[in-house]
Amino acid sequence: MSYNNPAYDGSEGVRKSNKNLEIVISTLTPKLSSNLNNAYGPEESRRMLKNVLLTSFAFTFLFTAFQSMASLQSSLNSGGLGTYSLSVIYASLVLSSMFLPTYLIQKFTVKWTLVAAVFGYSAYIAAQFQPSYATLIPGAIIVGICAAPLWSAKCTYLTHIGHEYAKITGVENSEPIIVRFFGIFFLFFQSSAIWGHLISSVVLSTDARTCVNDIDSQCGVNFCPDTKFCDANINATSGGNEIQPVTRYTLAGIYLACSLAAAVILALFLDPLTRYGEKERTGSSSKLEGKDLLVATFKHMTKPYQILMIPLTIWSGMEQGFLGADFTNGYVNCAWGIEKIGWVLIWYGVVDAIGSVSFGPIIKYTGRVPIFTFGALVNIAMIIVMLTWKPNPGNPVMFFVIVGFWGLGDAIWQTQINAFYGVLFPQEEEPSFSNYRLWESLGFIIAYVFSNVLCIKIKLFIMLAVLITGMLGYFIVEVLERKRQKI
Repeated sequence: MSYNNPAYDGSEGVRKSNKNLEIVISTLTPKLSSNLNNAYGPEESRRMLKNVLLTSFAFTFLFTAFQSMASLQSSLNSGGLGTYSLSVIYASLVLSSMFLPTYLIQKFTVKWTLVAAVFGYSAYIAAQFQPSYATLIPGAIIVGICAAPLWSAKCTYLTHIGHEYAKITGVENSEPIIVRFFGIFFLFFQSSAIWGHLISSVVLSTDARTCVNDIDSQCGVNFCPDTKFCDANINATSGGNEIQPVTRYTLAGIYLACSLAAAVILALFLDPLTRYGEKERTGSSSKLEGKDLLVATFKHMTKPYQILMIPLTIWSGMEQGFLGADFTNGYVNCAWGIEKIGWVLIWYGVVDAIGSVSFGPIIKYTGRVPIFTFGALVNIAMIIVMLTWKPNPGNPVMFFVIVGFWGLGDAIWQTQINAFYGVLFPQEEEPSFSNYRLWESLGFIIAYVFSNVLCIKIKLFIMLAVLITGMLGYFIVEVLERKRQKI
């Protein structure tokens, strides 16, 4: 069964299952203009929006499983196995970003690159049933290899379909539509943190117990890698430091089902980008073959705009890695208990999701610069708070305040940097988004390496310096772009 054929007449059950989706789409679809492209039917704009939503749903299922499983690695897999696997993921992702996305998208098309990459993520989740160096490390390598093609293909799909949507709806400037599509995507994507952490909180609740540390000397800004504090995720029944097998199998089983559901959605219901002229796209990456196609990713690094955007792109990875590796451990786990991490991250996911969908409409009235500036100021303010605030489990509101504002900032970085890459390099989606994933992954690696060797205070000052440098590079890009448009 396939939706590739515009004349496809599926079963009554399939039509009913998409009824609610069509209702949502109908509220988002503008009236077609008189400039409608004759290559598409009168309902094509609705179909495009349906594809945006299907992509969003698939990523929600996949990252409900993967993000939550990744955030639990240090607790689920002792002896450093879980942490090592995360490091391997991002190390292999860096290599993948440089070599694979452009080639795979050209070879297998955007849709089937997405499907294959989702199965790669599923392999890592399946390895959680019997974690060992023989299963988890190869699974981590597979995820790293698949991650860059997955995200590059997703960004290519949304950006290209955004340009086509603008054409058939008579919109001259496609940027607001691309931003809107990325906003819709990240609304669903960021909500995966809510569902994933709800699942882990419920499943792991029987294996957790609260433990109290010396907050003033051990936690918050004073937390260091060699800080010794009790493990709040010790099995209260067996007295060991591993969760019960039935708990592991339940958690891994639920997450594996979610990841496989993502693959099914993409394979059976998503329209291929060939429907919207994937093979006829212009630009350097669409014309190259073989070795020249791989070189496109490297050549893109030499572009002035790309060079200037590198620090801010690295920041987008560092700020995510810091929250997952340092704030949750040094502030929440140390001062309040590991069983509270899930609830704190749920609030982070809620704010992030709301922010992701909100900034799309706002940017039409304010422009990019105020939004980027606001995001930087929010993160700078939270860094100052974390440098001065002592976590207090008796006043837990501040935990949620910090992650809430951090999620607001992350919503800006994830939606606006993605969209900005699409605007800056409209005919070079694959190499530009490969670079995006490359430098963002480097940010993750830096954050994880720092987590094992530096105290939180030093990390916060380093992050502050990276953010300021990144914003300077961004402002220079905006100035150059405005001068170019005036010529």
